[in-house]
Amino acid sequence: MFSHDSVGVGEDGPTHQPIEHLAALRAIPDLQVIRPCDANETAQAVRFAFEHDGPTALLLSRQNLPVLTDGSAVAHGAGIVRQPAGKADVVIVATGSELHVALQAADDLLAMGIDAQVVSLPSWDRFAAFRATNPVEADKILPGDVETVSVEAGATFGWQLFADSCVGIDRFGASAPGSEALDRLGINPLNVVSAVKKLLQR
Repeated sequence: MFSHDSVGVGEDGPTHQPIEHLAALRAIPDLQVIRPCDANETAQAVRFAFEHDGPTALLLSRQNLPVLTDGSAVAHGAGIVRQPAGKADVVIVATGSELHVALQAADDLLAMGIDAQVVSLPSWDRFAAFRATNPVEADKILPGDVETVSVEAGATFGWQLFADSCVGIDRFGASAPGSEALDRLGINPLNVVSAVKKLLQR
């Protein structure tokens, strides 16, 4: 169990902000890494950890987070949180505390005429396994023919497996209140909107 999983630790500064931990943990063979976005995903992740025959790492946030899901994304590693009215113009995929940033960005994009599908991806390994055995169902969650932007308050290393563009933190953090540090490092709806628009204009 890991807590204080991003620059949200704020004033503790760069020495305490684990921007590289997710990438490092995901590189460990046979370790299930789960970064839940809210209380419901956390409950399902804990259940999985007890039932799984092998090591599991749960990465939790320091800050209080709204309940945004029913927790079902943990079962397959990913799940749709916001459905577009029709075919998605873009997919925004996020983990942990950044899911609410992705949802805010989707609302802003809709006002611009861009309808986004928002996906919670708490576990890369579980989704990769699901995609290998259920490719049709997995493609509904992360469609291969729709441009995808990832949002995660950590190093973007490895996200190229799932996304065409990444909003993340590829530098050491800063000492500031958690929300200010996140904003300064680009983990905000405005930066996600900018990444989406840039991607769609390519």
